[in-house]
Amino acid sequence: MSQFESHEHDVLIIGAGGAGLRAAIAASAAGVSVGVICKSLLGKAHTVMAEGGMAAAIGNVDERDNWRVHFADTMRGGQYVNNWRMAELHAKEAPECVKELEAWGAVFDRTSDGRILQRNFGGHKYPRLAHVGDRTGLEMIRTLQEHGVHRGIQFYMECTTLELLKDGPRVIGAFGYDRERGRFRVFKAKAIVLATGGIGRAYRITSNSWEYTGDGQSLAFRAGAELVDMEFVQFHPTGMVWPPSVRGILVTEGVRGEGGVLKNREGRRFMFEDIPDNYKNQTADNPEEGWRYTQGDKDARRPPELLTRDHVARCIMREIKAGRGSPHGGAYLDIAWIKEKLPNAEQHIKKKLPSMYHQFKELANVDITKEPMEVGPTTHYIMGGVRVDGDSQMSNVLGLFAAGEVAAGLHGANRLGGNSLSDLLVFGRRAGMYAAEFAKQNPGGSMDQSQVERAARQALLPFEQSDTAESPYKVQEDLQALMQDFVGIVREESEMQRALQGLKELRARAANVRVPGNREYNPGWHTALDLQNLLTVSEAIARSAIERKESRGGHFREDYPDKDPASASFNLVTYMGPDRELQLRKQPIPALPPELAQVVEENKT
Repeated sequence: MSQFESHEHDVLIIGAGGAGLRAAIAASAAGVSVGVICKSLLGKAHTVMAEGGMAAAIGNVDERDNWRVHFADTMRGGQYVNNWRMAELHAKEAPECVKELEAWGAVFDRTSDGRILQRNFGGHKYPRLAHVGDRTGLEMIRTLQEHGVHRGIQFYMECTTLELLKDGPRVIGAFGYDRERGRFRVFKAKAIVLATGGIGRAYRITSNSWEYTGDGQSLAFRAGAELVDMEFVQFHPTGMVWPPSVRGILVTEGVRGEGGVLKNREGRRFMFEDIPDNYKNQTADNPEEGWRYTQGDKDARRPPELLTRDHVARCIMREIKAGRGSPHGGAYLDIAWIKEKLPNAEQHIKKKLPSMYHQFKELANVDITKEPMEVGPTTHYIMGGVRVDGDSQMSNVLGLFAAGEVAAGLHGANRLGGNSLSDLLVFGRRAGMYAAEFAKQNPGGSMDQSQVERAARQALLPFEQSDTAESPYKVQEDLQALMQDFVGIVREESEMQRALQGLKELRARAANVRVPGNREYNPGWHTALDLQNLLTVSEAIARSAIERKESRGGHFREDYPDKDPASASFNLVTYMGPDRELQLRKQPIPALPPELAQVVEENKT
């Protein structure tokens, strides 16, 4: 029998980014024992890559803004396949959550009269993003971390969760291991909150760090939870493209919010050439009007660079494919041009975009105050994930909650920039509150030791393969190439079918990978164990993308380039079949209540 290190809490949070930390704080405030599992080090979360700001209709910069406009913007951006209840709660509660963060010590940029400053961002009608230069996510993590530590929350750093443990229909714990020494750990809990983030490492080019291997989505699926909207993957339009060692690293949308423009090799500002019909009334038709919008002119319309991320990414790809891209396979993002408008442009850029200035100076030897950046689309975010109740964030598995990127519903087919950070606050808080309530109302379940032993045996299999078995690194590399090439920004039926066949072959290869050495300090072993999660989420994405025979938001089909109005009536749910195989069903979307339908209607222009 294997040796296990055991821990017990009322509520267990898996993930220590913004959603996990906010859930932990809320659960702790409810008076229950809370433990937080962190795959990496505390403070190292993808949340810090959300640089531009958090969306909340505070109305400090434009008094016309309110939750109704924010709700309508979110629904339009998600192309109306959102969970409308989540969109409503998010729009209503985001201002309170931002002010709460401020009360805990978050330092925001300020208006001249001392209120929280808000900036423009893609898809938002008014300047709505509370920010700290271009380091907003970092400030959020710092603030939540300090508050969580102050509350005495127990953190388990550098620990990977491999399996959720169940007692009948409910979760009662988790099994994982200490990444440093390889020691197995068993966590017993009355409720579990998944806050593990995204799936970016399923793709070759991504803004995501090594941790983002679809752990939460896969854990939930294997435990019997449903996933939804997995076809909707967001490729952020602006990631670094040069040098190759930094390809995919995020370039914040805040650059475009401060006046940055996109140009092709010919120097043409190409975004004016393709403005979607449903955004034409809100989008500038000339550069001068677009500039005035970024400077706070309330009568001006936003520049086309601030259209939704899916659209901007496809426009950049069109220029690249037409041979009008930059030398290293991207497009030019130019903020230096504002020197034509501002006498102090260099100081302004350094003040507003300090991280971007440093990032390009150090990594690409580019001074963004003097020359344009090369950028291109990078896998950034998945709108799909665990299907949850809009109010409580509980999945269809009793006691299992999810919040943040691992959960689905709020963003629909496409996430608006800035909605992710406020999503973490609003639904992290809700998940923590309701998980604590569940823990108080339900006694701890009975843990079956055989579940733990089975998970341990499965984890050790890579050490037992023959010397001729292949490396997990090669399998992961081939998986990333497959998804990038065949289930990427532009999709087509025959290529996605090739991807499914390839995934089947990769699953067989992953079952036979071998790692040398032992459990201590073994990155090959970590990679081998990540493969199961990557394969699960990749198959869910591919099958859902094949099933949705239209183009909508982050899902673009070259063989079905238009939206199908009938497809706006359902979400695609991924669930486990009787033989543990992945299956799909169409889930009808509930109609908007009349009062919310009215909100959408009155904000169409």
